[in-house]
Amino acid sequence: MKLSSILFLLAPLLISCKEVKLPVDCNDIYNNDNKQPSGVYIIYPSGSTSAIQVYCDMDSEGGRWTVFQIRKDGSVNFYRPWVDYKRGFGNAAGEYWLGLENMYELTRLQSHELMVDMEDFEGNNKFALYSSFKIEAECEGYRLQVTGFNNKGGAGDSFSSHSGHKFSTFDKDQDTWSDNCARKFVGAFWYTACHSANPNGIYRWGADNSLYAVGVEWLTWKGYDYSLKSISMKIRPAK
Repeated sequence: MKLSSILFLLAPLLISCKEVKLPVDCNDIYNNDNKQPSGVYIIYPSGSTSAIQVYCDMDSEGGRWTVFQIRKDGSVNFYRPWVDYKRGFGNAAGEYWLGLENMYELTRLQSHELMVDMEDFEGNNKFALYSSFKIEAECEGYRLQVTGFNNKGGAGDSFSSHSGHKFSTFDKDQDTWSDNCARKFVGAFWYTACHSANPNGIYRWGADNSLYAVGVEWLTWKGYDYSLKSISMKIRPAK
């Protein structure tokens, strides 16, 4: 048999043994095919056994965004214990939290940008950009590092004040207040003493001052007495 015939017969095997690079994030998916639309995809933050569904925003400010948090209709309960915030919960086609451990894996090796999109109940949209975002390992309390605010989107900066703080839930209090911020404001976040942003708070409907600062809030845009219709937090590798 001629060598060319042998190669022809072996071609399928050679192709099937070719190493397939699994996408770590939505940036990888975009770079493999920049015509892919926004939607739900599978990524592998820490190798082949770490498959998880996420929503990829391929449109906003150049796309490539991996969404790690989204609220839009109140269908998912975000008042949850530490273990849930560590591993993630919800549905990538709706409301979800990607998980602190996945976020740590995504951000630990290279610099990332952060975008926070939000909408009120009157149909107004704003966003905030940050040039650097990462979280530290669980042994450091998943401490937040976020800098480089850009007000291009007009939302104002309600996040930089949380930088340097550990993540807190109602059953794992790591804030700097003498009480428990997560319990007081019915959420989970990188609380200080306590917050200027509460994206994981109670889903409420717009302006309401009957309960102070417990809603889905971004202080520098709508204040403490307005709970947003939607908010999403997303990251991508910095260019």
